[in-house]
Amino acid sequence: MIASPRTFAFIAVAAALLLGSCAETTGPSRPTFYDYLDTPGATVDAQAAATMISQYRANHGLGPVTVDPALTAIAEKQVQVLAARDSVQASLEGDRSPMVRLQKAGYAPRAAAENVSAGYLTLAQAFSGWRDSPPHNANMLNPAVTRIGIATAYVPSSKYHVFWDLILAQPGS
Repeated sequence: MIASPRTFAFIAVAAALLLGSCAETTGPSRPTFYDYLDTPGATVDAQAAATMISQYRANHGLGPVTVDPALTAIAEKQVQVLAARDSVQASLEGDRSPMVRLQKAGYAPRAAAENVSAGYLTLAQAFSGWRDSPPHNANMLNPAVTRIGIATAYVPSSKYHVFWDLILAQPGS
């Protein structure tokens, strides 16, 4: 017996559905450092940033960094100023030095550095940009730092779209 085209189509659809139901429905997820942050409400994954920077530091014989909530709060305040002024040159209260800003915020660091940037849409892009910039790279490879705070701000009307602030520090005793 030869199947009609209609029967053949039914069998093909049923087979596809059967095979599809056997397939894994959840594949591996994409790492968060590839997430686009140029959307309202998007936030950078601070732990992914710490892991990425720590691995990079380990490749250079340096110790890891951990996320510090106090530094993250300070970075969030700074990035909001950058975003409001639509400039990476902006600074809080005229203090361009991260040491001074951290001290004014009640954080007494032994060492501090900061990477301020704009225009990178993902953490991976920002990290690559910082790695390729000698001053930013030196900050990430500063042997004295042990903690980070990181924040982003999305401004759709800005030519940059996403502003970044990464603070690296070693807390005082």
